[in-house]
Amino acid sequence: MSAAHGVPSPLRIGLVGHGFMGRMHSLAWQAVGRAVGPPATPELPLRPELTALAGRNAAAVEQAARAWGWQSWTDDWRTLIERDDIDVVDITTPGALHAEIAVAALAAGKHVLCEKPLANTLAEAQEMAAAAQDAAARGVLSMVGFNYRRTPALALARDLIAQGRLGEIRHIRAVYLQDWITDPEFPLVWRLRKEEAGSGALGDLGAHLVDLAYFLTGRRITGLSARTRTFIEERPLATSASGLSGAAGSERGSVTVDDAAVFFADCEGGAVATFEATRFASGRKNAMRIEVNGSDGSVAFDFEAMNELQFYDATMDGAGAGFTRILATEAQHPYLDAWWPPGHGLGYDHTFVNQKRDLVEAIAAGRPPVPSFADGLYVQGVLAAVEASAQNRSGWTAVPTVATDSQEAL
Repeated sequence: MSAAHGVPSPLRIGLVGHGFMGRMHSLAWQAVGRAVGPPATPELPLRPELTALAGRNAAAVEQAARAWGWQSWTDDWRTLIERDDIDVVDITTPGALHAEIAVAALAAGKHVLCEKPLANTLAEAQEMAAAAQDAAARGVLSMVGFNYRRTPALALARDLIAQGRLGEIRHIRAVYLQDWITDPEFPLVWRLRKEEAGSGALGDLGAHLVDLAYFLTGRRITGLSARTRTFIEERPLATSASGLSGAAGSERGSVTVDDAAVFFADCEGGAVATFEATRFASGRKNAMRIEVNGSDGSVAFDFEAMNELQFYDATMDGAGAGFTRILATEAQHPYLDAWWPPGHGLGYDHTFVNQKRDLVEAIAAGRPPVPSFADGLYVQGVLAAVEASAQNRSGWTAVPTVATDSQEAL
């Protein structure tokens, strides 16, 4: 990892997947080497290079690679992993491929970044976490891509909670609302098929909420009771493989994932929590909100105002108490050292750039990045418990106990 003439050594990236998430990761890999460095911040210790892009359709992956600045491309992810000039494998495919690609990449000595949720099943996540643990002993690192952790306002909320500003944590409430499949004629894209996506709103949206609740408070869910619903059970078959859109054909197929999931839970330390994830909240495009209430105060966050954090200090005199709006754009706020002057807000794409920065710095330092595959396994255990509770109508369901990594560092 040495640098010649003051130029950081390259970190050669291989990306698997060129859908919506592939595009976001491509843009982030391009931006991180340009956003971090003089005159704003110290230069990245390694220089990311967009070395190779892999996808299933040869023509589509070539088009994406040319558009997004990748040096080469392939329609077989296995050839990407076999290359000696790849240091990091970034996985943005549908969940059905996560385990196979990640395990192979780790065995080949590649660092791995894998999109959330970690896998489609608990068994696959356990296999991936075990492979990551074995690889770590050889200095090969891995991280799961919960990008919302890298929102400055949420990172600030975590800092306030860690400082004890909220006192004893008593209640967590989290919702993630979208509406992109309310139309019954929206096509049956891969995200609506269990064999590809694993689950529906639960894994796509709910996984973020479960991870953020743990990230913010350090308290894991121990048990829960859940309900899931599929409101539209048949849809027109999609004529393209797009994850969020695609033309509809005349034939129809079965929706095999949930459209909405709700559950309430017990957490370590005695806190209670409520979670709601749905793709059927008409008018809500990407409304992700989370609030944490404690004995001494509260924090509340809404991604539709992603640069703001609401903080209530319950120790203040009642006559002057109230929620304070913190605009998380100051240089001393998390991640803002690499970005714009105060008041100039960040956007969704910046969460991915911040994610890449954290990963590059961890690899350069030989430090395990977080969230780890063990953290991803914990989230997968919660998702599995939600499905079991909802399917069996079994009432209270315990969450499998797994070891998770330290939450001391982002």
